[in-house]
Amino acid sequence: MVTPFKPYSFEVDEQALRTLLRYFLQKEYIDLGIGIIINPEAGEVFYLSREEKQRNIEIALEESKGRVPVFTGVIDTTTRGTCEEARMAMRMGVDGLFFLPPMGALDITIAWNPIKYPEVWLNILKEITKAANLPIIVHPVANFTPTYGVGLPLESTVMICNNIPNIVGWKMTYNWEGYKIIARGLRKLKNHVGLLCAPGVYFHEAIASGFFDGAVSGSFNYALEHMMEHIKAAKNDNLALAKQIWNNGLAELHEYVYSDYSRLHVRYKIATWLRGLIPSPYMRPPMPPPTTEEVRILSELFMKMGVKIIDDAEEKLLELSPSLHFD
Repeated sequence: MVTPFKPYSFEVDEQALRTLLRYFLQKEYIDLGIGIIINPEAGEVFYLSREEKQRNIEIALEESKGRVPVFTGVIDTTTRGTCEEARMAMRMGVDGLFFLPPMGALDITIAWNPIKYPEVWLNILKEITKAANLPIIVHPVANFTPTYGVGLPLESTVMICNNIPNIVGWKMTYNWEGYKIIARGLRKLKNHVGLLCAPGVYFHEAIASGFFDGAVSGSFNYALEHMMEHIKAAKNDNLALAKQIWNNGLAELHEYVYSDYSRLHVRYKIATWLRGLIPSPYMRPPMPPPTTEEVRILSELFMKMGVKIIDDAEEKLLELSPSLHFD
């Protein structure tokens, strides 16, 4: 889930968050197996305070009422802080944790060699499971490689899954070639780890290949109805209907959103706003602001699909531009 903010102020809009949750928690989507991940990367978890994260969890649990699983992202600048967040979430009653990679020094981010030094992730995951013995979905974003894109390599993936039995799902953040390599590797594990497709642009291929146990994707924020219909059709072996939905603009919409990873989360939020689901498309700085070109292109792609969007979007974007002066 994205995190809705009030226009101009960047304060979390709690009523808008409830409204967005209720949109996801319609009975038809509950029946299809939807779940909620609150405070993910797409929800700007890096820029939320501990108190805001806690309040978001409270709201998600209040709205879900135990009808769907609720996982939450846990992240802090230190392992101790991350474990404190995990304990807090467990006490609050979440169903599981969404593991976000450690943040901080170059040593453990873009300069990290995950094959040679897997303990960077393994150690923090061990501490998290000691702090909160809950199921974990891993968000395996790592430094870019041609083979995998922005996902963790196979050797490290297998080793971590074999050592952390709490891992129940692996968010498939990879390019398509890397996706297939990781999928085949995870299928060989003794313990089942779900293949949770992430890039909306790969859903069709992943389902057709049998490499789709579910999904963890910010794309659901802006294309929930079409994506769920596409998944349902494909899972029911109605290939003609799945292709019709996919080729009727859904694939092109995803292709634009994912065409520039430096703008991915910005475009998630713009597209969700264009649907009228949140009050503002702006993310908290230092995340960059949306552009009128992105608004125009996404508007055209939605209209091509026959999806209703807000009126006068480009003008409203400029009207909603927040002040960037901080006292």
